Amino acid sequence: MKIIDAHIHLSRIASFQHTADHKSFVTYTSEGLKREFDECGVVLGIGMGVTEQTDGAFPDYTSPNPMPLDLEDELPDFLLECVGINPNLLINDRAEREIQAIELALQKPTTAGIKLYAGYYPYYVYDKVYGPIYELAAQYKVPVVIHTGDTYSPRGLLKYSHPLTVDELAVANRNVNFMICHIGDPWVMDGAEVISKNDNVFGDISGLQVGNQVLFNKFQNEPLYMDHLRRSLVFADRYDKILFGTDWPLAPIDVYINFVKMLVPEQHYEDVFYNNAFRVFPKVQERLGKNNA
Repeated sequence: MKIIDAHIHLSRIASFQHTADHKSFVTYTSEGLKREFDECGVVLGIGMGVTEQTDGAFPDYTSPNPMPLDLEDELPDFLLECVGINPNLLINDRAEREIQAIELALQKPTTAGIKLYAGYYPYYVYDKVYGPIYELAAQYKVPVVIHTGDTYSPRGLLKYSHPLTVDELAVANRNVNFMICHIGDPWVMDGAEVISKNDNVFGDISGLQVGNQVLFNKFQNEPLYMDHLRRSLVFADRYDKILFGTDWPLAPIDVYINFVKMLVPEQHYEDVFYNNAFRVFPKVQERLGKNNA
C-alpha cells in the first residue's frame, strides 16, 4: 500500500528535538525520516513549516514570514512544504513585505499549501488579519492547513484552536479548501461535524498521540480512548475527506500507521493513507503524476 504522510515536521524547534530524543526516540534528521518512509512504504511527505528564533520560543511571535522547514539547508526531494504564517507580522508596517514573501514562496513547485497555527497565535482563523492569506490560497489554488485542538505548548490559547471556528471561515471562503489538523482533538465530534457539513473542509488524523510504542500500547488498550476517536470518524462518515499524517517526530511512522489502522475500517485504507492527500493537494498530483491516484 502506498502512503502519503500529510503532516510531518522538519524544523529547528527545541520541543520537537526534545520529543524525538526523550519520547518518540526517532532520529530527527532528513536521513532518519527517509529511512522510516522507506521502511513503511511512504512515497511522499508534506511538512508543516514553523520556526523559532531562539530555542524554546515556539510559538515565536517574531518569526518572519513565511515559516519554512528549516532543520536543514535544503528541502529533501521526498517532501513538499506548507509554509507557516506568523499573523503578528501581518498587522504592522512590515505586512506588505511579508505578504510578498509568502506569495513568492507559493510560486515554488515544492510549496503545497499554507499552514496556520491557530491557538499558538492569538487570532481566530476568521480574523481579517488572515484575509490576504486566503486571497493568495484562492489565487494559487492551494489548501490552507489549520492547527486545531490541543496545543503542543502551554503558551497556546485553546479558544483560538477550537475546530468550530473553521466553520465560519469555510462558509465565508467557499473557493478555498481547508484541512483541520488532528480533527480538533479533543473536540473530535465538533471537528467531525465541520468536516461533514462543509464540502471545502477536510481533516487529518495526525498527532493524536505522542511517544513510542510503549505509550501507544497504553492508549490502544484503553477502549474509552479509542472509542473517543472512532466515534467521530463514524459520525462524520466521510473517509473520503480524512487524511493520514503522523506529526513526526512526535511518533515513529510505523507505530502511527498501525495506530491509524485500528481507527479506520480497512475498506477505507487507500483513501485515508493515499488518495485523499492526492486529491486535496494539487502539488502532490504534480509531483507524483496525475495517473497515480
